[in-house]
Parts: sequence; C-alpha cells; structure tokens
Amino acid sequence: MLAFVNKLNAGIGKSAACLALAMVVLEFLVVVLRYAFEWGSIALQEGVIYMHASLFMATAAWVLQTDGHVRVDIFYREMSASNKARVNLAGALLLLLPTSGFLLYISWDYVALSWQIREGSKETGGLDAVFLLKSLMPLSAAMLVLQALAQAGQAWLDLSCDEHA
Repeated sequence: MLAFVNKLNAGIGKSAACLALAMVVLEFLVVVLRYAFEWGSIALQEGVIYMHASLFMATAAWVLQTDGHVRVDIFYREMSASNKARVNLAGALLLLLPTSGFLLYISWDYVALSWQIREGSKETGGLDAVFLLKSLMPLSAAMLVLQALAQAGQAWLDLSCDEHA
C-alpha cells in the first residue's frame, strides 16, 4: 500500500510538473500578444492562473513525499533515525492528517456547489471552468491524506525495524 501511494503521488506530481513549462510559454505568449500586437485575452490570462493553481495543488503530496517542503530542521537533522521516525509519525498523525482531512471536509460542499451551478469565470471572455479548477482542492487534500498515511506507515515500519534490530 505504501509503495502504491508513493507511486501514485509521484506519477501525478511529475505529470503536473510539466505544467511549469507550459505556464511559462503561455505567459510569454500573453506578454508578446499584449505588447507586440496590442491584443489581450482574458482566457489566456486565466489559463496561466489555472495552470499555476493546478501545479501547486497537484504536486503538494509529491513534494511532501520527496521531503521538498521548506522547513526549519535545526533539531531534526541532528536526530537519530528512530527519533526522526517518531517525529515523522507524530507530524503525520497529529498535524498533516487532521489538517488535510479538514481541508477535504470544508472544500467538499464548496466544490459541490460550484459543480451544481457549473461555475464559470466572472470575467467576460474568461474560462467557464472554475468548477473544474475548484475540484483540485479536495483532490489535493485527498492526495495529502494518502501521503500522510503512507508517511505514518513508513515511520511505523522504521520504528518497528529499530525495535527488532
């Protein structure tokens, strides 16, 4: 199960990371069209925003998995492997899992309403897919819940191996 969750989040994260290049290209296109040809497009500008939000939300669990989040690890880096596993277990169960679960819970009705009305852009000429973008909120939270469980499981296994060694 741990390997499946890690592989799933890595696959989604690496796939979504490709959005970074597409986002840069699209933003370059928006700037060139605006300043070289005096033509603007709300849909293209919103496309950049959608890509940015998608990139952030779809890669959050993968970045967590690869330990890529910024943190102050003054004490953590000097800890033994078993103490690191204890910190990881406590962090996953007491902080990450409740926070991600709460995000999943509070975003559910918000996204359901957006789908119900097929929410679109408030801007004329914008993208009529706000409901799709909002769908990434519970999806991202669910991926973080899975990654929290995977991290807790890995920490538990690490502690179990230390006891038997």
